[in-house]
Order: sequence, then C-alpha cells, then structure tokens
Amino acid sequence: MKIKVKLIGPFVYDTGYSENELEVPAGTTVDSLLALLPLSQHRPRIVTRNGKAAAAQEVLAEGDRIAVSPIYSGG
Repeated sequence: MKIKVKLIGPFVYDTGYSENELEVPAGTTVDSLLALLPLSQHRPRIVTRNGKAAAAQEVLAEGDRIAVSPIYSGG
C-alpha cells in the first residue's frame, strides 16, 4: 500500500527529501514505518497521521499521510 511521508526540519537532511510516497506492506504500523526511515531514533519527534496525533502502534491504511517533525521549543 502507498503512504505519503512528509518530513520537517532537520529530518529532511537525514533522508534527502521532504516528501515521499512509500510502498509498505499491509499491517505496517507508525512505529514500523519510522524504522524504515534513516532518522535518528534518539531525537524526539512528533508524528501525525492525516493531521492528528499518531500512536506508535496504529496500523496504517492506504493513502495515509504521515508527518514527522522534531520537537521545537522557544517563543
């Protein structure tokens, strides 16, 4: 199934792209999708699925849009 992945900030440099469509097997979870990406596992991040917060064990569906952003602070 196809999933759209949007990366924000320094994650773009880690992967070499800001948006990509990935082919993943049925049953792929948010966590297993992130494991496929060359991102530092130690950097805190926020993950959304179709614009809403995503839990690590959520099973993805065809056409989902996943956004991954580092946690920023400041003001």
